[in-house]
Amino acid sequence: MADNKRTFDVIIVGAGVVGSLCARELARYQLDILLLDKCSDVGEGTTKANTAIVHAGYDAKPGSLKATLNVAGNALYDEVCAELDVDFDRCGTYVVGLADGDESTLQALLARGLENGVPALEIISGEEMRRREPALTSDARAALYAPSGGLVDPFQLCYAAAENAVANGVELRLNTEVTGLWRNDERIVGVLTPAGPIRGRYVVIAAGLWADTLMHQAGLDSFAIRPRKGEYFVMDKAAADVVRNVLFPCPTSVSKGILVTRTIHGNVMLGPNAVEQDDKCDLSTTQAGLNEVMEGALKLVPGLDSRHVIRTFAGLRAGGNTGDFYIDAPRSTPGLVVLAGIESPGLTAAPSIARYVTALLGESGLCLEPRPAFSPIRHGIPRFSELDDAEREALIAQDPRWGRIICRCEMVSEAEIVAACHAPVPARTYDALKRRVRVGSGRCQGGFDQPYVIDIMARELGVSPLEITKKGRRSQMVVRRTKELRA
Repeated sequence: MADNKRTFDVIIVGAGVVGSLCARELARYQLDILLLDKCSDVGEGTTKANTAIVHAGYDAKPGSLKATLNVAGNALYDEVCAELDVDFDRCGTYVVGLADGDESTLQALLARGLENGVPALEIISGEEMRRREPALTSDARAALYAPSGGLVDPFQLCYAAAENAVANGVELRLNTEVTGLWRNDERIVGVLTPAGPIRGRYVVIAAGLWADTLMHQAGLDSFAIRPRKGEYFVMDKAAADVVRNVLFPCPTSVSKGILVTRTIHGNVMLGPNAVEQDDKCDLSTTQAGLNEVMEGALKLVPGLDSRHVIRTFAGLRAGGNTGDFYIDAPRSTPGLVVLAGIESPGLTAAPSIARYVTALLGESGLCLEPRPAFSPIRHGIPRFSELDDAEREALIAQDPRWGRIICRCEMVSEAEIVAACHAPVPARTYDALKRRVRVGSGRCQGGFDQPYVIDIMARELGVSPLEITKKGRRSQMVVRRTKELRA
């Protein structure tokens, strides 16, 4: 049974980037906070499969929560990423007009962005756009340039926020599914799990695709989420010279379009398309969908070479039926704060959503007394591939494992893997480790290093290699030994 005699001040359901940043923000105050997720790692939902763009804020409808929190969240990124030691590049983004009518769309986006308070927007000519991006199609007529846009590592931001929250006293429980809300008359007094109920004075639903399921249990039936699948290609770093920036086509009514972008780590990414579906678990890619993505990307950058593709994947966005974020503390259900429909630009808005939720809780009666010992600073694991020779030599002198390269494509050392296994939010699955230190993210996709990685993880976690999984539960990496070790 769960510890139902203990009462947390706040229970947060969902440890994606939004839930983890909410936990970190609330950790600034003298509160007993519990962060729950049904998966084996933080960020296993929408956070792990998105475009990793920090949006400027010109796309959302003026006056909407999306617009307000997008622009506010964008402005917080330099501070938050510096505190959490997270990779962030405010490189700017471009919306490229290719066809008749696109220039009027760019003008409309410019006007909307100015109304939303997006700084320094400008429309540049097709000639200037091709000067900045030489491989861009000759069809480019004009582009909207948003210098406040940028790139981030969403997985890194999520686990960094969770680590900082844990370091400041938040309790994190993974593999803990919330099956329902615990009510006492009209008030929510906790959550229900397979291990038993957990008491909480306030419950924050940040459950992504599953937020509406819990909302309906609370009697909030008017909001519904329908998953929207987006499929992607990831290209090797060898393709990086073809794309310098973040390139969007003109948006449609359901999507910002199939974009071509470099990533924060130097790869190139293409996608996503936008396909609505009913299944909240179907993350399969389809030949038709991938063809659509490649065709759309080639319209922007005709010189893309499909031989550089090293990975395909799909993500699901939590599309709500209102077209806006739903963030509220419903009067009809005291003790509850709901975050739903947090689709794009949810990643960008996440830091401001955390502040918004904290304010809602304060207005609902939660005492927000500052925690004097709170520290916003989190130090990440050094990336051996990014250090200069002197820095590498210094680390190897302290620990020779820094000099043992396990993943050759991404130049990841044994010491990085060891550190990730013992971090405040440790990597306990292969995918969790991959998100933290990038093993298996290069050209060979783990073909060379995977056996070594499994062996190191088993040693550091004190388990058999047969117990190492890809992503928890029934996803064993190996099922039996093929050879017995000889003395």
